[in-house]
Amino acid sequence: MRVITGKCRGKKLKTLEGLDTRPTTDMVKEAVFSVIQFDIAGASVLDLFAGSGQMGIEALSREASHCVFVDSNPEAVKIIKQNLNDCKLMNESRVLGMESIEYLKVSKGGFDIVFLDPPYRSGLVQQALGLLSGKLNSGALVVCEHEKELELSDDFEGLVLRKRYKYGKTAVTVFAAPAKEDEI
Repeated sequence: MRVITGKCRGKKLKTLEGLDTRPTTDMVKEAVFSVIQFDIAGASVLDLFAGSGQMGIEALSREASHCVFVDSNPEAVKIIKQNLNDCKLMNESRVLGMESIEYLKVSKGGFDIVFLDPPYRSGLVQQALGLLSGKLNSGALVVCEHEKELELSDDFEGLVLRKRYKYGKTAVTVFAAPAKEDEI
């Protein structure tokens, strides 16, 4: 697994061993970043259920200003920190070892892009989406990676569908928070 483009382009990233982690494939990652590419520069990013941290690291490589990485697995936290150090991105990052849902309950928010990639068939995508209200900046994007059988509604907790696509066993649903009227 590598960083696709930006200042860390080509950098290899470490991943967790075992069946508990399902890294985002390069094809899915490229598709996601082609959808959000014009929204990344200067963005404040949240990578929930971060695993190896590859989605947040890709965003930082493409000039996001800051990323919070959250994962409850201590080994994942160690790998995220290692990947950030290898990419020289620790100064733009905050890594938290805690449950993602608990983080959303206590977070002040202020995010422009949120990556949600929880374990499949866990109900955590819907739970996390329900807790994002008030945590997102105007026009923020929420990228949900989930099993293709899960159909998220087009309008979820005030978020509006921007894009939906499927690759093999994986589906990606991208929601947008409404923009403030004075920004339109």
